[in-house]
Amino acid sequence: MSAIAPIASRRFALAPLLLALAACLAAPAALAQQKIEQQMSAEQFKNSGLTKLSDQELANLNAWLNRTLDTETAKAADKAKSETAHERRGFFEKSPAKEPVVARMSGRFEGFSRGMTFVLDNGQEWRQDDNADLPGVTLESPQVRIAPSVIGNAWYLSVQGYNTRAKVVRVK
Repeated sequence: MSAIAPIASRRFALAPLLLALAACLAAPAALAQQKIEQQMSAEQFKNSGLTKLSDQELANLNAWLNRTLDTETAKAADKAKSETAHERRGFFEKSPAKEPVVARMSGRFEGFSRGMTFVLDNGQEWRQDDNADLPGVTLESPQVRIAPSVIGNAWYLSVQGYNTRAKVVRVK
């Protein structure tokens, strides 16, 4: 199995989550098409005092509710898209985010070694994919920076205070 296969399978595992998100966002939009008096039972409508409104006042209320719902739905969709893009940084994709990941390594760092997995305090896990080494270094929870390459989809991890970089692949 290639190194890309596990990452690609995780990518497709997100499909049900994205479909659920789309359904959640579509549900308020469907409700927005209905007037408030259609969304409530006759008893709820009466008990809320909305029967006192004129037809024009009720139309204004419905228009305001629809605008508010549309605005809040758009905000939620933008926020979800932004958060998803931020969380997906470093996974195999056609157009990776160009912002580096800056975090602290969880636990002790004892240098680089091919195949080693580095766990960050933000929950991300990165595996070293080259032969870079940094012998004799022992640090407790150092700050690290994982930056994308200028060309391609490679990412490089560096430890604060050291110039050596290791090529890494995000695994979680």
